[in-house]
Amino acid sequence: MSIEITGILGLILLICVIYALLQVAQSNESSTAKLVWILALLFLPFLGFIIWLFIGPRGK
Repeated sequence: MSIEITGILGLILLICVIYALLQVAQSNESSTAKLVWILALLFLPFLGFIIWLFIGPRGK
């Protein structure tokens, strides 16, 4: 894969993870649950985002 395509995919993943982080922060989950989701999204961005899509908390 060329560097340009990899960079674009990385940017898309970054935007998706930031969106997920904002949704988690605005959710009604407990502080502990929010912390776990935020850590998952920060340390495992791709896998954390995929899992968040299916079972993660949503915003208000």
